Amino acid sequence: MTETTARGGGDMPDAQDQRQNPWAEVKSAVAGFLNEFKLFQGEVKSALQQQEERLTMLNAKTMTHGRPALSTRAEVEVPHVKAFDAYIRTGDDDALRGLSLEGKAMSTAVAADGGYLVDPRTSDTIRSMLVSTASLRALANVVQVDGPSFDVLIDRTEVGSGWSTETASQTETSTPAVERISIKLHELSAMPKASQRLLDDSAFDVEGWLAGKIATRFIRAESAAFISGDGIDKPKGILLPAKVANDAWTWGSLGYVPTGATADFATTNSADCIISLVYALGAEYRANGAFIMNSKTAGAVRKMKDADGRFMWSDGLAAGEPARLLGYPVLICEDMPDIAANAYPIAFGDFGAGYTIAERPDLRVLRDPFSAKPHVLFYASKRVGGDITDYAAIKLLKIAVS
Repeated sequence: MTETTARGGGDMPDAQDQRQNPWAEVKSAVAGFLNEFKLFQGEVKSALQQQEERLTMLNAKTMTHGRPALSTRAEVEVPHVKAFDAYIRTGDDDALRGLSLEGKAMSTAVAADGGYLVDPRTSDTIRSMLVSTASLRALANVVQVDGPSFDVLIDRTEVGSGWSTETASQTETSTPAVERISIKLHELSAMPKASQRLLDDSAFDVEGWLAGKIATRFIRAESAAFISGDGIDKPKGILLPAKVANDAWTWGSLGYVPTGATADFATTNSADCIISLVYALGAEYRANGAFIMNSKTAGAVRKMKDADGRFMWSDGLAAGEPARLLGYPVLICEDMPDIAANAYPIAFGDFGAGYTIAERPDLRVLRDPFSAKPHVLFYASKRVGGDITDYAAIKLLKIAVS
């Protein structure tokens, strides 16, 4: 038997191997920890990647809708826009019934006897088109009301005053006179029509078409009424009150300045009457003064020169700016009268103070598929009124000798 066999055989570790076993165990433990850490790191990376992909998808979805995710107004408008589009195209009003909106322009979507309110987006489009046109609306004071009329209180006199001493008795001063002007609202309507086949076409922009048609009709009717309306089922125009020579002006009438010729401007010093018209207006109004005339009158005035041969008319310095006459802006309104005997072709004044337009903010549309087959009629209506609120703020030019 050998020495090794006598000691127990080759399977028993010697002392040196026993001393190395603890380091092997530590090495194995560290290797296991690193392995587990790598697995944990992979799981965290995978979770973060999934979260990033989810956020990217949500952002893309929000951008597809074309509006901010937190836009409350847009969220409110969407149901009404879709429901109104369905009503216009097919007459399906189920979605509109009972639908209510809260906002500056909408109070309810349903009016059982008068159609349905236009969605806010289309209503804003129509309103912006009305404001951007050459109408007295561009200069006047425009207010929105909820009732059938709008009352304006005008203080047309000054409070009396005087000098006093310490011991002298005081005398009673005059009190101001307050004038109440009530602007009644009248119904303004338009009735465009479209074929049912055109409405069935999903690519047809029915909202834009309807807004354009309604605005075009409203512009024509409003512009004429604000100038020459008689107050019977329409607003009162600026040319409705009695006209008197400016030297004899009293409240309730409009003062005028004559041109000095029977049927035209004077042949010599033709621009003098326009200068007189400017200074016939009180100084407190001239700062916001503006001229109103039609294109024919503007063509005649544009040729006028001063004593040094310089044109009195000047074009706007930038695109979109109005032309100026004697330094004041000019609004071309085609509803003003032409130059003729005893006509009033030019008005000058502070129209923001002198004329007020009152209107209800809602616009209703009633769909009628029966009266004009195969076309569909759309009866659109709104309520609007207008009247002079300060007779001292507007002066007229009269084609007359005196």
